[in-house]
Amino acid sequence: MRKLVLSFALAGAAAAGLPHAALADKIDLSTTTCAQFLESDKTEIMLTLAWLDAYYKDVDAPPVIDTDKFVENAGKLGEYCAANPTIGLITAADEMFDN
Repeated sequence: MRKLVLSFALAGAAAAGLPHAALADKIDLSTTTCAQFLESDKTEIMLTLAWLDAYYKDVDAPPVIDTDKFVENAGKLGEYCAANPTIGLITAADEMFDN
C-alpha cells in the first residue's frame, strides 16, 4: 500500500514538471464517467483522487491526509467504477463516500 501512495506522490511531482499540453486544461468531474476515470493517465487519476479526498472531508476536518484511508478509498472507488463503468464519477463517489 505504501508503494501505491509513493507512486501517487511521484506522479503528482512528475505532473508539476510536465509540459502544459500533457494534462487536460480542465477536468470536468460532473461529466466524467467511471470508465473515463479508469482510462485516464496516472497523473489525472491522482489529481482527481486527491481532489475527491479533500471534497468528501468534513468542513471542520484537520488538514491531514490519512494515507491509509486515501489508499482504501481509492481502492473502493476503483472497484466500484470497474463494476459500474457507465455511472458518473461523482455519482460513484457520492455512493462510496458521502456520509
